[in-house]
This record gives sequence, C-alpha cells and structure tokens, in this order.
Amino acid sequence: MTATDLTAEMRAFLKPYTKKSDVRGALSLLATLATYGAALVAGAWAWGAGMWLATVAAVIVLAFASVRLYVLQHDCGHRSLFATRGVNDLAGYLLSVFSFTPYRVMQYNHDMHHAYLGNLDHRETTEIHTMTLREWTEADRWTRLRYRLYRNPALMLPAGAFLTYFIAYRWPRNTSDVGAAGVIVHNLMIAGLLLAIWAGLGIAGVAVWFAASMLGGMIGVFLVYLQHNFEETYWDRKPDLDFRKATLVGSSSLDLGWWWDLGTGNIAYHDLHHYNPAIPSYNLRRCQRDLPAHLQSHAPIRWREALRSFTLKLWDEERGRLVPFPSAHAASAETMAAR
Repeated sequence: MTATDLTAEMRAFLKPYTKKSDVRGALSLLATLATYGAALVAGAWAWGAGMWLATVAAVIVLAFASVRLYVLQHDCGHRSLFATRGVNDLAGYLLSVFSFTPYRVMQYNHDMHHAYLGNLDHRETTEIHTMTLREWTEADRWTRLRYRLYRNPALMLPAGAFLTYFIAYRWPRNTSDVGAAGVIVHNLMIAGLLLAIWAGLGIAGVAVWFAASMLGGMIGVFLVYLQHNFEETYWDRKPDLDFRKATLVGSSSLDLGWWWDLGTGNIAYHDLHHYNPAIPSYNLRRCQRDLPAHLQSHAPIRWREALRSFTLKLWDEERGRLVPFPSAHAASAETMAAR
C-alpha cells in the first residue's frame, strides 16, 4: 500500500471519531469542574483538620482535575469539544481561569505548533526546545551547561511548571499580536479566583490550590515533553519535511493506563490528535483502541520507555532519532572534528 493510500485510509478511518456531542462535552466539563471544586474543598478541610494523607489525596485529585480542564480548554481551541464555535469559545474562556492559560493566545500559539510540527527550522513553536547533535557539538561550554540544566527532569518538571503557568503565561509570547486586553482580563479573573478561595477556604484553601497547581503543572510538563520527545520521533527540514510523518511518527501514543487517561483527558494519544485535531478528547481513547494495526505508526509508549525518554536530549539528524548527550570523550572528539 502506498503512502497516498495509507493517508486516504487514515482520513476515512478517523472521520467518524470527529463527531461532536454537546451532551458528552458538557458532561465532561461539568463533571471535571465539580471534581475540581470538591477536591479543593476537601483538601482545605483535611488540611485544617491535620489529616495529611487525606490532604495529599485531595491535592492529587485536584491536580489531575486541573490537567483535565486544560485539555478541555485545548479542545475548545480546536473547536472540537462542542459542535458550535460560539459554545467552544465560551467554554474556552471559562476554563482558562482554572488552567491559568489565556484562551486566545493559547489558541494562536498552539495553532502555530501544529503548523510547524517537526520542522527543524521552526523550533520556536514547540513547548520543549531540542538542540541537534551538531548544534551541541559546536556550542560553547555555557550554552551546553544551560541546555543540560534545561533538559534535566529534576529541574524541568518543577521549574518548568512554575515558570510556565505562574510567570510566562501571565504575558505569553505573541500577546501583543493576539490582543493584550484579553490577557489582562484573564489575569484579573485569576486574581479573583484566588481571592474567592482565600475568602471561602482561608489560607488552607490557597495552599492546597498552589500545591495542586504545581503538581498539575508538572504533570503537564511531563506530558508535553513525552508528546514529541522519544527515541523514534521525527524532525526534518523543508522540502523533505513530511506532514504525515511529522504528525503520526513525530507525536507519541502513550499507554500509561486507564486511570492516567481519565485524569489527563486522553491527551496521551497525541499522534491521532495531531493528525486530526477535530477529534474530541472524549473520542481519542476509543479511536486509538479501534485503530487497525497497519495504520499504527509506532507502538504505544508505556511507563518504562516513557521514563527512559527523559535521558534523550539531542536530535541526531544523520541517524534520524533522539539520542542522549554524548560521553565526555566522544563530545571532545566531535568538537575537535567540527573545528
């Protein structure tokens, strides 16, 4: 079967899964909001009562509810959660308060990410920066040190979560192009949410919210990393860049368990999402399970491989795969050869 035939068959297979259901979209949104509110209240109560195990449990539930709300907002940005544009936008603005992510700017930047996926000449549109092996070989020691720190998961997950969701998203890139007013209003609404939590639940509520927000942010960074950073991902340069490979081969399919899918809104099936963003999150898991073997671009990534992916740091253009940092001896030899 030719690549053209596979593309046509893939499009035909995915089309039924793009059907939107306002009922399912509403149930998913309302149930997640209810879980968010219940976990926040329960966590604040448990904190005040000194029930620390219960507090930790509530924080974990609240963190995953926050991730789900972000995924639902992401669906709204693709007009895929509900059947109509207006309802998607209304829900997207609402959800942005809980995800700390301005809706219109997120939508604009994420569309850019989809448009330039896998393009080595437009890595500024990706959430996680990746150097090539050649760039690493030619880099000075300070550039290497900064990149090593940046790609260290012990720093990337907590620092990435804090800097992204609490700092950078208060004024994301391209804000001046998309519209500053929406970002300013969004930040005021977040301040209002925090004041409401403090007024209703006290300092315990704010502490639980912050702890869950940090954990949810780290889960988000973990997912964003794995979506395009694994050994057999795909990068290339035009005119050789292939859209089908960039979406299906360059995006991962994570099989981390049913509970993980529930807590993260099925966003783990990222290859199908990139190939057809019109598929609602509530259809992604079923779509992946129904996908015929000959249409699968790579095997699902499970926990062991997912954790191993964090040891991969550089894109090797010659080998066409993500690789670890070279050993000190090999790096020295490559540097001398480059000179």
